Amino acid sequence: MGSTEKQEPEASPEIIFRSKLPDIAITNTLPLHRYCFERLPEVGERPCLIDGGTGAVLTYAEVDRLTRRLAAALRRAPLGLGRGSVAMNLMLNSAEFVLSFFAASRVGAAVTTANPMSTPHEIAGQIAASGATVVFTESMAADKLPAMGDKLTVVLIDARRDGCLHFWDDVMASVPDEEAGGGEQDLDFDPDDVVALPYSSGTTGLPKGVMLTHRSLSTSVAQQVDGDNPNIGLTAADVVLCSLPMFHIYSLNTILMCGLRVGAAIVVVRRFDLRRMMELVERHRITVAPLVPPIVVAVAKSDEAAAHDLSSVRMVLSGAAPMGKDIEDAFVAKLPGAVLGQVIFRGTYWFRFWRLLQKEESHQQILDVCQALEVVAMEVFANHGWRSNARIEDA
Repeated sequence: MGSTEKQEPEASPEIIFRSKLPDIAITNTLPLHRYCFERLPEVGERPCLIDGGTGAVLTYAEVDRLTRRLAAALRRAPLGLGRGSVAMNLMLNSAEFVLSFFAASRVGAAVTTANPMSTPHEIAGQIAASGATVVFTESMAADKLPAMGDKLTVVLIDARRDGCLHFWDDVMASVPDEEAGGGEQDLDFDPDDVVALPYSSGTTGLPKGVMLTHRSLSTSVAQQVDGDNPNIGLTAADVVLCSLPMFHIYSLNTILMCGLRVGAAIVVVRRFDLRRMMELVERHRITVAPLVPPIVVAVAKSDEAAAHDLSSVRMVLSGAAPMGKDIEDAFVAKLPGAVLGQVIFRGTYWFRFWRLLQKEESHQQILDVCQALEVVAMEVFANHGWRSNARIEDA
């Protein structure tokens, strides 16, 4: 009889794929708010946030001024946020979401983002796990918050309510004009401090907090929109649709942060509605529409597109899940002037990207396994996880 001794698997080489694309310079040592608004001197008077419901516009200079004012309020009692503290954004898309997120960055705090449609149990669990002491929310979700007394300060963006502060009337109004627009206070800052704490979906067990740092988010944005031939060719002339929820990393990172980085106008939509989306595209001449496959399918199957002028759209992103070529073809037939690209996220890093959105076409076929992004290395393991000396390949 043969030996029953367990045999170690034969060693297989460790294979590391490095991008064929030239490396780009990444400024990832700045606080996230400074990085995203680095072009402020150039775009200060341009539209930054456009309210899809009211049409109200905040310029880049106004957003900068309001985040500075809010940051000054966050440092004070009863909010008392600073380095190492956590606030929760529990709301649908709004200007207040953007202001509170970047004001927290200004004081060194992190923001954990949450779906206001979550159950009270889910919200309470995320507050406890993240250590949030301040919640920015709206009336629709306020009743879901746990009773924590003075351990949790609730700020409502849309109404006055006993036991809660009002975003504009109480918090923003608490900062005198002479203190609202001043220079940024010295920030005890490390680029590896956590600035965003979204909670995972699609994993085993309970949702888990994903600790995203100033450095990691700045790097992710740079990989998407920086360099001579960026993966997403956004410019300050673009008008970007933001109908996907900002509490999800796709919208927070690729739509909001990337849009701010290049100085684009961002049309903020509270929640998705197909007809409303097409009306906004036509009204604001939206040029870039980040979507998800269910919305792409809805557009492809709807006759609504024929009733609206969608010719301004030059680029459509579909992310968060893969999509078949038949759906892509049906969608492109409805928007023949637009280029459609797919992206699949793993955290803040891109696992697969159809490089069809660059300024310079890569001639990649729609079913190809795609290139690695700039400054990315990918490692391949055998199923048994055995590692040996590395072999470097181009990807």
